[in-house]
Amino acid sequence: MRVSLSWLREHVDLPADLDGDGLEKALVKVGLEVEELLDAGASVTGPLVVGRVENIEELQGLKKPIRYCLVDVGGEQPQGIICGARNFAEGDLVVVALPGAVLPGGFAISARKTYGHVSNGMICSGQELGISDDHDGIIVLPPDSSKPGDEARPIVGLDDVVVEINITPDRGYCFSVRGIARELSHSLGGAYRDPVAAVLPLEGDGSEAYPIEVLDSVACDRFTAVAVRGVDPAAATPAWIKARLATAGIRSISLPVDITNYVMIEMGQPMHAWDLGRLTGPLVVRRAKAGEKLTTLDGVNRVLDPEDIVITDGTGVVSLAAVMGGTTTEVAPDTVDVLFEAAHWDPRSVARTIRRHKLPSEAGKRYERGVDPQITAAACARAAALLAEYGGGTVSTGVTDVYAVVPPASITMSVRRPSELAGVDYTPERVLEILAMIGTQVVAVNDRLTVTPPSWRHDLNDPADLAEEVLRLDGYDRIPSVLPVAPPGRGLTATQRRRRTVGRALADAGYVETLSYPFVGAHTLEALRIPEDDPRRDMVLLRNPISDEEPGLRTTLLPPLLAALRRNLGRGHRDVALFEIAPVILPGGPVPVAPAAGIDGPPSEADLAAIDELLPHQPWHVAAVIAGDAEPAGWWGAGRAADWADAVEAARTVAAAAGAELTVRAATQAPWHPGRCAALVVGDTVVGHAGELHPAVCADLDLPRRTVAMELDLDALPIPGVWIAPRLSSFPTALIDVALVVDAATPAGDVEAALAEGAGELLESVRLFDVYSGAQLGEGRKSLAYKLTFRAADRTLTGEEALAARDAAVSVAAERFGAVLRGA
Repeated sequence: MRVSLSWLREHVDLPADLDGDGLEKALVKVGLEVEELLDAGASVTGPLVVGRVENIEELQGLKKPIRYCLVDVGGEQPQGIICGARNFAEGDLVVVALPGAVLPGGFAISARKTYGHVSNGMICSGQELGISDDHDGIIVLPPDSSKPGDEARPIVGLDDVVVEINITPDRGYCFSVRGIARELSHSLGGAYRDPVAAVLPLEGDGSEAYPIEVLDSVACDRFTAVAVRGVDPAAATPAWIKARLATAGIRSISLPVDITNYVMIEMGQPMHAWDLGRLTGPLVVRRAKAGEKLTTLDGVNRVLDPEDIVITDGTGVVSLAAVMGGTTTEVAPDTVDVLFEAAHWDPRSVARTIRRHKLPSEAGKRYERGVDPQITAAACARAAALLAEYGGGTVSTGVTDVYAVVPPASITMSVRRPSELAGVDYTPERVLEILAMIGTQVVAVNDRLTVTPPSWRHDLNDPADLAEEVLRLDGYDRIPSVLPVAPPGRGLTATQRRRRTVGRALADAGYVETLSYPFVGAHTLEALRIPEDDPRRDMVLLRNPISDEEPGLRTTLLPPLLAALRRNLGRGHRDVALFEIAPVILPGGPVPVAPAAGIDGPPSEADLAAIDELLPHQPWHVAAVIAGDAEPAGWWGAGRAADWADAVEAARTVAAAAGAELTVRAATQAPWHPGRCAALVVGDTVVGHAGELHPAVCADLDLPRRTVAMELDLDALPIPGVWIAPRLSSFPTALIDVALVVDAATPAGDVEAALAEGAGELLESVRLFDVYSGAQLGEGRKSLAYKLTFRAADRTLTGEEALAARDAAVSVAAERFGAVLRGA
């Protein structure tokens, strides 16, 4: 929004010495963002004067029309100036830059010989002076407005300050001189004069200016129209209107259209001018029908959507309401009867139409932010008066005003609310003063305020908005910059400490942590060979997913983690070990409607509990994947490819860091290979699985063969109690190896548990170090070799005590699994 300081002064009393810097500070004080500030007077230096064209000589024999003009600039002799423009005549007053002047862009004016004559200056256009985009002709001043030699800057507005403000979506009322002037009055305390209040109301005789029928009062709750007849089609737009429109970045088109744009900038009410002679039948406001088309003023033939709001007459659609009119009823050079329209449209519908048709406009920009529905009649009256004054028309006595505006809802707020939010003690009197300043109506009962927002403040909808207005207008600089004090606590919770400990343990083991997006699709679960009846197929679906191919939230960490593994392999890495600790989302059935929670204070405990009940179960899982070599090759020897045992070892690392005792059993679970999958058991609960991925899964996901993975439910692991440091013994250990021959289907972990149980308290550790199977053991048999470490806390063990403990361990294994000492 671009506006000049001189225009603002018409509606608010500002200090006489207010300059650009002071204007910027005043606007920033009330929360308006100044995008650019232009001191127009500084853009042109040197002599810039008014001149009267005394004589024009048309130069002959040139490729383009060139004129040699004698211009009286107030000196003893008229100055000869070369000019190519054709829109002025002898006797006209023009703006002349004399030698020594410097125009915008650093263009210096000097006397120079051209076309056989010496040109002592330049007759200037609006574009050359930087006050408009019009370069079709030079500036012709009104007759008798000044005399030759007068300073031209005040006449063309080069003594003004122009400010460009970035209007945020919630401050749509500032898309007008009316709104900005009101904000300046709040900032500087000057008296404010509302341009709407200054308009003489239309005095209709009860008849209609034109028949209007509104079929959708939600899309359009007010439609006002007034006619001006007998307008002079040749009437020109006054220079002062052109100048102000040019400052706002709007080019002059014709007097009726320029007036609608002027009123829009002044009051914030977009308008449309119709050629009454080209309308057929009543105007009807409705939604578009499928297949309807309209050629808009930009010459584009548009196919309309049933959500678009349109205006029709007897011939069909004639306007895309609130966005752009059609070519069939636009004001033409021969228009003599004009119908001015000012309406209030639904902001959401307008915003959707603008984006649907990619058709932004100054009117649409204001409508989608919300305009004041109570000023349509004033806008029509202002436009009609201007057109009657400068176009010679007669304002009709009939006025059409279709009214279905719903008054704004009241807001209840505690008078202490602003103080509670800002930490600044605002007195009740100050709060009431500011609320009255912005135009609200307030009813106070004790410390409760019932506030009705003004019609132009669509952004005031709840107590927080009102409190923000108090903070803003009292001054953000009064709010102290104090960091909040963190409430005392006990640090990390037990589950948080466990997650961090597990993460450090896996990182120490050589895994790299990754953070993946939680989105998955059904095609990925199919690639993992997860059965249709598997609970992991039941996903929480997003209403507005980022990708239609991944509309659900993960029920397992493997899909995004394997995708990260594939990306790393595709970028040249060959040996990759990744892990992730994150929640999975498990739906718990149909989701009921959440309770509505206001923002005037925190939700109640009951509301919080109800909202928590709606959330799906989100347990924290840990997963790890490995591809390539687990141990790299080098000068020290051959490497070792990762296998299912590395996935199981990753699970053991997690369990050890979490303080849980893990048991490993053979299992079958997608997406793992049926013969190389282990169930991870804590107590009697299966908390996860580990092993080698199914070959078909590796092929579908473009992963190397024998890729291994592990995933377990971290929340399913019990939180350990207080850790008691072990008592270290200084006595020597007794190391004994045993090799037991058992059935090939016997889990090594179960045999290990039996040995530990049988050995008793003297056993310090047991570790499997070899597995062997061969013909000499017999078909279906295998040998498990364990290293048993014995130690006593108070003495050195004798050989007989160590052997007795070994024999007790072996006997328990023999009793449970038929284990036989190899070689016995």
